[in-house]
Amino acid sequence: MAQNTLYNKVWDAHRVAVLPTGQDQLLIGLHLVHEVTSPQAFDALRENNWTVAFPERTFATCDHIIPTHSAERPFEDPMAETMMAALEGNVREFGIPLYDLPSGKQGIVHIVGPERGLTQPGMTIACGDSHTSTHGAFGTLAFGIGTSQVRDVLATGCLAMDPLKVRKIEVTGKLAPGVTPKDVILHIINRLGVNGGLGYAYEYAGGVFDAMTMEGRMTVCNMSIEGGARIGYVNPDEETFRFLKGREFAPSGGAWDSAVSWWKTLASDKDAVYDDVAVFAGEEIKPMITWGINPGQSIAVDQSLPVPEDFPLEERASLEAAYNHMKWIPGQKAVELPVQTVFIGSCTNGRLSDLREAAGVVKGKKIHPGVRGIVVPGSQEVRKAAMEEGLHRIFEEAGFQWRLAGCSMCLAMNPDKLSGDEICASSSNRNFIGRQGSARGRTLLMSPAMAAAAALNGRVTDIRDLT
Repeated sequence: MAQNTLYNKVWDAHRVAVLPTGQDQLLIGLHLVHEVTSPQAFDALRENNWTVAFPERTFATCDHIIPTHSAERPFEDPMAETMMAALEGNVREFGIPLYDLPSGKQGIVHIVGPERGLTQPGMTIACGDSHTSTHGAFGTLAFGIGTSQVRDVLATGCLAMDPLKVRKIEVTGKLAPGVTPKDVILHIINRLGVNGGLGYAYEYAGGVFDAMTMEGRMTVCNMSIEGGARIGYVNPDEETFRFLKGREFAPSGGAWDSAVSWWKTLASDKDAVYDDVAVFAGEEIKPMITWGINPGQSIAVDQSLPVPEDFPLEERASLEAAYNHMKWIPGQKAVELPVQTVFIGSCTNGRLSDLREAAGVVKGKKIHPGVRGIVVPGSQEVRKAAMEEGLHRIFEEAGFQWRLAGCSMCLAMNPDKLSGDEICASSSNRNFIGRQGSARGRTLLMSPAMAAAAALNGRVTDIRDLT
């Protein structure tokens, strides 16, 4: 069993009791709420005459159903309006702060938490969203939970959970030009598999992560769940502290110094014991794309699509299902794959650095006439900062649509959807069938820079050829 890791330290510090089931009861330090997974949980509180145990540790925003073309109320979609009204009523009744559209602080829940300084090292964090693992970039244990668990955290401030094993994923050396954190996590998932992390917490370490920005670390931790891991995290360091200092909910004055001193003790010890270790060379990672129907079906952009006959018999069925849906030809080169829609945004890659990256690719150019391009900032704060830099003009002049903040086409619980069997180059996190709003739609995951390059040429493009 793992010992002396950040996971062990934070888990042990938050263990309230060992339950008769054998599970640990964990105190949750921060509970983030949005409009999709919370309505039934709040209904359960009312039915049982319960209150929210820790409203001061609970924060809400709206993201999944928010239309990005107009913030006008009531929303065009009656279901979206109903869900938004329910959230507004619930937070009002139970005394929970809401970062809504009029606040100027609205955005995707996993972007808003770090922006506001709510996400801090050593925390346990829960949210009714699978990509809560994003917050692990700050040295937290951050769990995506279901609606019944949202109810439990609201009512008790605790979760019943089974302990996890810990796998250290070390990426050594440096990344080559054109290779981004999105490529790092797609490479890891490709090698370890979409089920490789089942039962594990992933600790990301090594020279590549030491040099990575907080926004890059958030991208990697965000997609830990796509590799089957329950959570992913990076040990807090000076980069973490620089990011947090001065933010709204970060400690200040003497409390800041005390917090940093404690945060430093949380990092995994040099003699920490892990249940498993995986090592990858950063120099070997190339720009990646997914070609199939799960995030593990990926290749480097300079490769060709796999031939099912080259794989063990038990793996061929999933490859054949992918080919049936995607309509590709085995052996086809990645750079031959056409693209009709480009989506830049999501909780994976909707931060300011992501928008800068994409804008740098398209600046002074025009996207392909057959491409529909959409850029959706991850929060109102990101959108404002991007516009202050003039990024919106770069995108609009190139032919992209510049939208309001929200989840948008990541999962299409709003008007932003694929149509028919459209092929989308997306900076989001999932390429499941139907994920982007069309049962026949086809999604290729890639970095914001690669998505921008695809928009210019109307096909998958090796970003290294442009830079």
